[in-house]
Amino acid sequence: MPSNESFANDAPNGTLYSFPPGIHVPSLTWFGNDKNQEIDWEVQDKHFEFLISNGLHGIVIAGTNGEAATLSSAEKTQLVQRCRKTAQRLGRGDLPITIGGVAGSTRDAIRQTVEAQEAGANAYLALIPSYFHFAMDQTAITSFFQELADASPIPIVIYNFPGVVAGLDVNSEILDILGKHPNIAAVKLTCGGIAKVSRISASFNKSDFCALAGQSDWLIPAMSVGATGCITGVANLYPKTCVEMYNLYVKGNHAEASALQIKLSQTEWGFGKGGINGTKYVVGYKRDYPLTSVDCRRPYPQYTSEEKRQWVINQMGLDKIEAGL
Repeated sequence: MPSNESFANDAPNGTLYSFPPGIHVPSLTWFGNDKNQEIDWEVQDKHFEFLISNGLHGIVIAGTNGEAATLSSAEKTQLVQRCRKTAQRLGRGDLPITIGGVAGSTRDAIRQTVEAQEAGANAYLALIPSYFHFAMDQTAITSFFQELADASPIPIVIYNFPGVVAGLDVNSEILDILGKHPNIAAVKLTCGGIAKVSRISASFNKSDFCALAGQSDWLIPAMSVGATGCITGVANLYPKTCVEMYNLYVKGNHAEASALQIKLSQTEWGFGKGGINGTKYVVGYKRDYPLTSVDCRRPYPQYTSEEKRQWVINQMGLDKIEAGL
């Protein structure tokens, strides 16, 4: 079992981090419109190249935006390997790649971490198993992550997203315990819990355990109380804008960072309200990908309403800023 220190990253200020700081993107997964909705590798490779060439600090494969629950182990392995191959071709062979997972048992989650390491991923993003959510009390949640981290060959990132795990929450008491585990590197807070960021900052050095915002529309407030970055779907379309906002804050240009944060919040709302299918539609539309490849894997519904399509397009107000960076 590795220590967090094996995944530590130097920042310009000399600080060591348990998980690479900055902007990580949960890459979308693109499928064809054939009967089996196989991955459209031509679009997928093109999207990886777009993300990696625009300065993002890390890629998340098979997160929520990547439709983790619909992907097979073999597909996840292929996605990691092709992402790494693209990064190497672009001179970024050491790009951090985190792989997400949806598991119904501790045993299955452990198996997925082994497969993730074999595929070449650097970390595993873990949700709480929630099929038996009625039995998952605080002790059960804590025990799951501890057992997973004990067995995993790569560092664990806790993924706190109550909305997709029947309302289960990794609260601050649990985080205070789990953050001490040498193989748990960070937590992604898609719960929006900025107070959790503050409490983590008060209790841990960033070299041992750190917090990431789960959306970009509260990155600057989160960084003001110790967050080290975020994992944001907005970076699927506006990677340079997200990186610029992060860099402005790190450099001490807090007023400029906050001003950009305000502009970005409208776009984040578009991604959030539009859902994964709306996100894929608008990214495909803006990036000129084939619209035959923007559908989620069934049974996730198609985004066919022209009214909704136009609405989500209208929320994308960062085109000029992105083009100017």
